[in-house]
Amino acid sequence: MATVSCVKTKDFEMDYCKFGHGERIFAIIPGLSVQSVMSAATVIEDSYKTISDQFTTYVFDRRKEVPEDYSIEDMARDTAKAMKELGLKDTYLFGASQGGMISMVIAMEYPELVKKLALGSTSSQIHPEQRKVIDKWISLAEAGDKEGLYQEFGKEIYPPAVYEQFKDYFSEVSKTVTDAELKKFIILAKSIPKFNVTDGLKKINCPVLALGVYEDSVLDADATMEIAQELDERPDFKLYMYIGYGHAAFDTAPDYKQRVLDFYLEGE
Repeated sequence: MATVSCVKTKDFEMDYCKFGHGERIFAIIPGLSVQSVMSAATVIEDSYKTISDQFTTYVFDRRKEVPEDYSIEDMARDTAKAMKELGLKDTYLFGASQGGMISMVIAMEYPELVKKLALGSTSSQIHPEQRKVIDKWISLAEAGDKEGLYQEFGKEIYPPAVYEQFKDYFSEVSKTVTDAELKKFIILAKSIPKFNVTDGLKKINCPVLALGVYEDSVLDADATMEIAQELDERPDFKLYMYIGYGHAAFDTAPDYKQRVLDFYLEGE
């Protein structure tokens, strides 16, 4: 059963959840969210139940208290510290969206922590035209419009049919958002437009799988293709593009988790 714990370093505290009992270590860094994903630990565990015999899985939150100017590079270094504090190394790392950005930095700066890297709906840099959705989310959060933020968030990351299914849920859960959560969301979201590690991608020395979505309305498909352009000459790089599943294909595409698992286990 998934357990939520807190790893403490001399500089910060970070929640994480753990489940499974396999010998391999699977580490997940989720994307930007309005509220912590730790409340959904049992749902996450259930979605990965098919790999519980092969992997022990860790899902990392962001640190509890974030400074005002908190970069994605800072997030990566803090997550790496948390992983080291837990004694992790040679992980099978998966990062989604902003979590993919964090994961790329970890793979560059802490190669001993990553055996294989899977990236979902992410970007190695943010171009001006890719800021539109992020800027809208920030504006809604700064205005204190919790329901508007949740609705726009769901509308942009999910396909229309999925959004319509959960629209009422988004309205209800938005009522539980605290002012502190809004403030943290703003800080985390503002880090995204400043991110650019494209020139460092070739420093990643582990096998990489990039999964993108042609209808990604948050970062767009070009973001994934730009990563591919930097890495596609490598024999250990793989690219897969989804059609019709939206930015959060990692939650909505039925074969997504199996595709990541096949990549991790290939050649082992």
